[in-house]
Amino acid sequence: MNNQPILQANNISHEFDYPLFNHLNLALHPKESIAIMGASGSGKSTLLNLFSSLLKPKAGQIIYDNKDIYSLKKSQLLKIRRDDFGIIFQAHYLFRGFSAKENLDIATLLSGNEINNELLKELNIDFVINQSVGELSGGQQQRLSIARVLTKKPKIIFADEPTGNLDKKTAQDVIRNLFNYINQNDAGMIIVTHEQDIAMQCDRVFELVDLELKAIK
Repeated sequence: MNNQPILQANNISHEFDYPLFNHLNLALHPKESIAIMGASGSGKSTLLNLFSSLLKPKAGQIIYDNKDIYSLKKSQLLKIRRDDFGIIFQAHYLFRGFSAKENLDIATLLSGNEINNELLKELNIDFVINQSVGELSGGQQQRLSIARVLTKKPKIIFADEPTGNLDKKTAQDVIRNLFNYINQNDAGMIIVTHEQDIAMQCDRVFELVDLELKAIK
């Protein structure tokens, strides 16, 4: 594993009406996958939002490309989010008036990359590519959103319950594709999941408990 992290969280603390976590530290390396587990309401998704540029922590730094991303100008941060970070949400955020292919076309337009037809086959959505998003099942929409993220070839994938809408076999297919992607592209992945069998396939696993990340693998 490359010793130089591609993302580093230093002394991260955050709270809403109550503290969520204090002085967390985490480093993500190329080709590495990290899973974060924890009880509902523990702050897992919030932590992922902090790592992925969507929410500024109350204290601490998120270092990417040797820079604290929250000290950058808004335009610089948006460029990193668009070009280098791939965020897979629980809600798919697909363009509902568009077809599946048109949703992918937007990713190709922004990134300059071509649609990977082999990936669509592996995710078992190649045959619905011309259908409207509204005609797709929840699982198909989830796989389409993952294909859209991978099409732009991000350096880091941030995934919030990416297999939550999927049956066990499809979930394994999706996770295998995500692992293959980070290995083939020297990328990294941080995944939030409540599914232990998915989490334990990652290189490192943490549980967010008592305001800190406790290593369980």
